[in-house]
Amino acid sequence: KAKRIIMLFFSGGPSHIDTYDYKPAMRKFHGQELPDSVRQGQRITTMTSGQKSFPCVAPMFKFERVGSHGTWMSETIPHIKSIADEITIIKSMNSEAINHDPAITYILTGTQQLGKPSFGSWISYGLGSPNQNLPAYVVMISRGSGAANQALYSRLWSSGFLPSKHQGVNLRSGKEPVLYLKNPEGIDQSLRRRMLDGIAKINQEQFAEFGDPETQTRISQYEMAFRMQSSVPDLMDVSKEPKAVTDMYGPDAAKPGSFARNCVLARRMAERGVPFIHLFHRGWDQHGSLPQQLPKQCRETDQASAALVQDLKQRDLLKDTLVIWGGEFGRTPMAQGDGRDHHIKGFSIWMAGGGVKGGMSYGNTDELGYNAQENVVHVRDLHATILHQ
Repeated sequence: KAKRIIMLFFSGGPSHIDTYDYKPAMRKFHGQELPDSVRQGQRITTMTSGQKSFPCVAPMFKFERVGSHGTWMSETIPHIKSIADEITIIKSMNSEAINHDPAITYILTGTQQLGKPSFGSWISYGLGSPNQNLPAYVVMISRGSGAANQALYSRLWSSGFLPSKHQGVNLRSGKEPVLYLKNPEGIDQSLRRRMLDGIAKINQEQFAEFGDPETQTRISQYEMAFRMQSSVPDLMDVSKEPKAVTDMYGPDAAKPGSFARNCVLARRMAERGVPFIHLFHRGWDQHGSLPQQLPKQCRETDQASAALVQDLKQRDLLKDTLVIWGGEFGRTPMAQGDGRDHHIKGFSIWMAGGGVKGGMSYGNTDELGYNAQENVVHVRDLHATILHQ
């Protein structure tokens, strides 16, 4: 069903308790100690291990039923509410890594250990790309206004043991979207072409002698870079987009490097056939000040996330574009001051398009939003489902 994937990844872990997984029963437990029977000795982070008590905290925002199926959603995501009938919310996600770096590595590679290919690299390797002028796997990063912004390492979009031509290419927001793509001063296109032809000849001789597949990769990457010299500037130029379209994504669509602008670019890449488009948005690690920080992060991402789904649908691209929204884990039902800690035993993500049923929820957590207990979806189950599509 799916020909391409757009992954909206919210680094830091959005609180499922305050966005998609409504637990009205938590009102009666508010302020009470989390029962041991719920936690069951589950490992917690060093940031709360020193706490003497673990009081439950009810959802910090209002929820309402939206869409034709009456899906519960929080007031923090008013625009995503408008696409409730297009998305499936998986409320029973389950991971094994409780700290950011191993958890992000896990959900993007299927293992907590370093060195394995990222999800986008597998898609590139397995399916190739219909567009020979752009990479098969593109990464864009935006930074939220949240105080905590974990580092993101290039190995998260690495090809691991696959040929390096399948690694993600990081598009930047400045004047040089891809580093070292421009011709140096005094080098024109014809001279560049002659240089590449000469280098290719030397590399072919090297390959004939040693048979190293990375030599072939080097040749193809030089050629891709040459073609990208014209395709990337055209891709990044959103000035020809109708104002009604950019308005749909919100005022931040005018700001290079913003999440909204990256969503517009993601749709443009989908139109051009790029198979895996990965948007990272940092700043969701709300151990404190969650009542202030979560709405701020949602304001930066909510409208553009919904607009992306709507834009794809109106262009008849949603049916074969799989959009995935989520982070590496959720947040605890217990308080950490005025925030929440990392949580892996039950959290929420959503998917739209690419053959996914809209307007439904899948799986569930217990009445405190702690343990996934119905149709539990492990990280690897999620990978298998995406690959099936």
